[in-house]
Amino acid sequence: MSINNAMLAGVSGLIANSAALSAISDNIANVNTVGYKTNQIDFDTLVTGSGQGTDAGGGVSGSNAQLVAQQGTISSTNSPTDLAISGNGMFVTTTTPSAITSSSTVEYTRAGSFTPNSDGYLVNSAGLYLQGFPANSQGQVETNAQNLSSLAPINVNSVGGTVTATTAATVNANLDAGQAVSTAAAAAETTPPGAGAYDATTNSMTAYDATTGTGVQPDFTIQVPISDSLGGQQTIQMDFLQSGTPNTWYCEVQSVPTSAITEATGSTAPAGQIAAGTVVFNTDGSLNTSASTLLTAVPGGLLNIGASSATPPATGVAWAASVGAAAQTVTLNLTPSATGSGLTQFDASSVTSSIVTNGTPFGNLSSVAIGTNGDVNATFDNGTSRVIGQVALATFANYDGLSNVSGDAYLASTTSGAVSVKTPGVGSAGVLQSSALESSTVDLSTEFTSLIISQQAYTASSKVITAADQMTQDLLSIIR
Repeated sequence: MSINNAMLAGVSGLIANSAALSAISDNIANVNTVGYKTNQIDFDTLVTGSGQGTDAGGGVSGSNAQLVAQQGTISSTNSPTDLAISGNGMFVTTTTPSAITSSSTVEYTRAGSFTPNSDGYLVNSAGLYLQGFPANSQGQVETNAQNLSSLAPINVNSVGGTVTATTAATVNANLDAGQAVSTAAAAAETTPPGAGAYDATTNSMTAYDATTGTGVQPDFTIQVPISDSLGGQQTIQMDFLQSGTPNTWYCEVQSVPTSAITEATGSTAPAGQIAAGTVVFNTDGSLNTSASTLLTAVPGGLLNIGASSATPPATGVAWAASVGAAAQTVTLNLTPSATGSGLTQFDASSVTSSIVTNGTPFGNLSSVAIGTNGDVNATFDNGTSRVIGQVALATFANYDGLSNVSGDAYLASTTSGAVSVKTPGVGSAGVLQSSALESSTVDLSTEFTSLIISQQAYTASSKVITAADQMTQDLLSIIR
């Protein structure tokens, strides 16, 4: 090797170790950066040429190597929207809150410190918007088309509230078989009916008013809460009166208050009454559905309530104009079910065991939770929850081949291979942990050790240049 080559080798050593120092400095500076992946400089020898008996080494070159595939330690946090990936995969993000198109710049990151911004979008500390598979209004996520164009930014405020009208109500209650027959019920059994006799039209339980003394006081009452199409709370009440016929009760179904219901034009039913009839029991205390005329009046237990209107309906009943709700059908189930014994008549106190209804009133968003499969569940203050999206993960053949950009993010490259979009836990994609963050993969002890070695190597390379310079000076002095 010539003196000149020795000097150039020393210069290459300075350059390579300067690059190593830069990588080490970057690592140390990002020791607390969420999801940061360690950079390192790999050294390669340079040979400019060779000849017989001649060493023509050219020094060293340094190339940056990213350890993107390295898993960082996962630590717990208090934020439910903080996310960490256990296994392979990268979060798919964009710099703007818009769906991904062919012209979009898509960045991939492991920095999962996402929080809702003022518009409800999940954004990490670098300002990148988290992308995922959107859910429809029923909370169903379509993940068949697993590509970037099928994603959309996740917005936890996309559902400001949720309402589901009640369509079914199951009543589990007992009517006392030993209930004494009231005067009004006994009078209804005579021919002709006696004074003050119960009549579902002219002297009904629906019209009962203790203050005015009108109507007939029921022996037992069951109130069933339901939700209308606007999320409003309505009440359907069932009034029961023991008749003089064994195992038979008079029953009326009404709204509470009665003003919530509008009767059909020409109807003779009292205000608020939806249906009237009898419920009949078998000798074993179970409901005899075929003999119960109430279930004839409401076939299959279907309570049909028409939409609110300023004019009375042609038939049946409808929500009053003041309610403003859409038409609604409620299945009133009085027969035995898995949730209880239905409507029974035993020689025990009349009591309501349970009332099970579906439907929900209006609710505001109260919390967000993200599952290991990426489902983003919004919980509302009415006790309901709904999936509003699913976090997507991007996988690559070579994670270390990604091109890094600012914001602890990466871009796909020819070296990384094409992106593949997956749901968490499917295929090679890892699973998510919420209320958790992936720590930086930087090891300070390793970095400080490398710092000392790089500093010494840099000093040694400078000594090579100094020695080569001195040798050049000695050579020049020969010809003086």
